[in-house]
Amino acid sequence: MQHLTIVTTGGTIDKIYFDAKSNYEIGEPQIGEILSQLNVAFSFDVIPILRKDSLDLTAEDRALIRATIEAQPHKHVLVTHGTDTMVETARELAAIRGKVIVLTGALNPARFQGSDAVFNIGGAVIAVQTLPQGVYIVMNGRVWDPARVRKNREANRFEAA
Repeated sequence: MQHLTIVTTGGTIDKIYFDAKSNYEIGEPQIGEILSQLNVAFSFDVIPILRKDSLDLTAEDRALIRATIEAQPHKHVLVTHGTDTMVETARELAAIRGKVIVLTGALNPARFQGSDAVFNIGGAVIAVQTLPQGVYIVMNGRVWDPARVRKNREANRFEAA
């Protein structure tokens, strides 16, 4: 892989909290800074299209995500996304052909100490380079088929459906 296209949609990975009452906003995408700090050996571009919690995504938002990915000239696409509806978006993207698309996110904001964001991004970068064409979710140290995974909100992890 020489180039990675990154599409950001918001979600916990980019959340910024302001006080103990959990007020937040979706901030600038963190993934570009993370990859730059890690001195990755490929070029990438970050296309921020949404700044939403995934629970607030609409059918129109998912259509925008799909159209944005379809319009990209590069084969390898990583999507940062909120975890609550990541599976639904991945299933929507399954009809795209000719690309390797990996969705990832974080259960804690990237700015938090001990966040899973860097780990998940690293896993997603490896996955997007090595998997065949298709759509995948990378969370909790695993690569998931969107048709066979769900988020267990009580356990705060992804698991087989």
